[in-house]
Amino acid sequence: MTDLRVQSLRSPIDVSEYLFRRLYEVGVRSVHGVPGDYNLVALDCLPKCGLRWVGSVNELNAAYATDGYARVKQIGALITTFGVGELSAINGVAGAFSEHIPVVHIVGYPSTLSQRDGMLLHHTLGNGDFNVFANMSAQISCQVAKLNSPSEIADQIDHVLRECWVHSRPVYITLPTDMVQAKVEGHRLCKPIDLSEPCNDPEKEDYVVDVIMKYLNAAKHPLLLIDACAIRHRVLAEVHELAEKSNLPIFVTPMGKGAVNEQHHNFGGVYAGNGSHPPEVKDMVESSDLIISIGALKSDFNTAGFSYRTSQLNSIDLHSDHCVVRYSTYPGVRMRGVLQKIASQIDPKKLSVRDTPRVRNEVKENHDTSTTITQSWFWPRLGEFLADQDIVITETGTANFGIWDTKFPVGVSALSQVLWGSIGWSVGACQGAALAARDMGVERRTILFVGDGSFQLTAQELSTMIRLGLNPIIFVICNEGFTIERFIHGMDATYNDIAKWDNQGLVDVFGGSGKARKVAVRTKDELNKLLVDPTFKAAEKMQFVEVHMPKKDAPRALVMTAEASAQTNAKRQ
Repeated sequence: MTDLRVQSLRSPIDVSEYLFRRLYEVGVRSVHGVPGDYNLVALDCLPKCGLRWVGSVNELNAAYATDGYARVKQIGALITTFGVGELSAINGVAGAFSEHIPVVHIVGYPSTLSQRDGMLLHHTLGNGDFNVFANMSAQISCQVAKLNSPSEIADQIDHVLRECWVHSRPVYITLPTDMVQAKVEGHRLCKPIDLSEPCNDPEKEDYVVDVIMKYLNAAKHPLLLIDACAIRHRVLAEVHELAEKSNLPIFVTPMGKGAVNEQHHNFGGVYAGNGSHPPEVKDMVESSDLIISIGALKSDFNTAGFSYRTSQLNSIDLHSDHCVVRYSTYPGVRMRGVLQKIASQIDPKKLSVRDTPRVRNEVKENHDTSTTITQSWFWPRLGEFLADQDIVITETGTANFGIWDTKFPVGVSALSQVLWGSIGWSVGACQGAALAARDMGVERRTILFVGDGSFQLTAQELSTMIRLGLNPIIFVICNEGFTIERFIHGMDATYNDIAKWDNQGLVDVFGGSGKARKVAVRTKDELNKLLVDPTFKAAEKMQFVEVHMPKKDAPRALVMTAEASAQTNAKRQ
């Protein structure tokens, strides 16, 4: 039966080749993962499809790196082996699902025959159940494709990759060992996968736009608030067009950092309730009679502990799959089409526009006579160091919150994991982001800010960066432990302490001797001198910087949010 089917194919190719050529088509150039006996034969096919294999030090780091790669390249791919490998990666994939990141997770599976017979194989639970891990991943994937039947596989691959792209969320693909070299119709590759979004129903879309325009033209103090899903669902071109045509004040949330040009005259700063920056942003946003919110993810850390004081009566929320206008919800009306029509219909002369607060890096305002590097001084100072088109990765903890007070140059991409908040994510994400920039053939500095506690979870990924010849600038904030946890609970508790590492020595241990610049700074003057050094700024090789800060110092936004988080944790029914 199989032989007859293969003869009927116009251009028979292996399943693995079909899958990998489709990955290349949608934008993937480097594939992260760890080899295992159920995926080895498939890995042999990667080079012929134009894909680079990036062997990571473990599957968790590989998942974090794929997440970072996808945030820059708009999609990423991860290959693990059945059971032990995929479960090591599942935390990173869950984070990608939480934060709307398109990750293709391919798992090398035992053969379909082994599955059918319930064989007692290694990497299984010993109970003959080969679906248990797929069932776990189904909860953190927008689509699961089990490639068990050659007659269906090509359709499955095309469909699952489209779902990954359109929904901007992970998908899970099983690739059994006996399907790797099974034949499918290669001629299908002549027709690209349709990655276009579903179109809105024209009548529904026009109705929503009409209602929005009515409220917008009547508003006395309208403004735009941009959040994470505007980035994740690729509507930034529409956002920028609307901002330019309307001249409305535009603000970002913490997760929306990097979504808009912060040098633009109508950029007003970061709105995060009580954690807003500049402080006057809070009053301006909360006194607005019309907030057009685009791609909102109103999590606790993104709102400084749910400290928003806005009314739904004054809000229009645009999302990837629905819109909410005041208290009316319109399912299936996607924000892209709505934004395009609003921009085409808007008349700036009919709008009431207020001036925005002046946003700047407040270095002088946060400078004191002490030589100590403080959080309040550090983050505005970094704003003066950043350059156009930088990629900035901030770790859960002080960096995630400190960056709120940093005004970005033009074109900066900000990567953070504010919602999922898995400590250690940023080191792997830095590797993936730097590699994605190189795969795109663009000159962009990749700059990581990570605390010494978080760094210890995933420090091994330094070795992958060194092996690949990547040149990130890595700032390790050395403040003796888990600062964010200290401010939530247990300021002096031993469980928030860490062992003291020779962090700079790790660079050599992981193969970076002579390939990286290592520096430790303990004073403002030392840091200032480093940040103006032309060689350091050029970032032509990896630069590893230990920044020593006080143990009990934290960004103002972290202190506020940690207090709110502690109160939420302590609430009882």
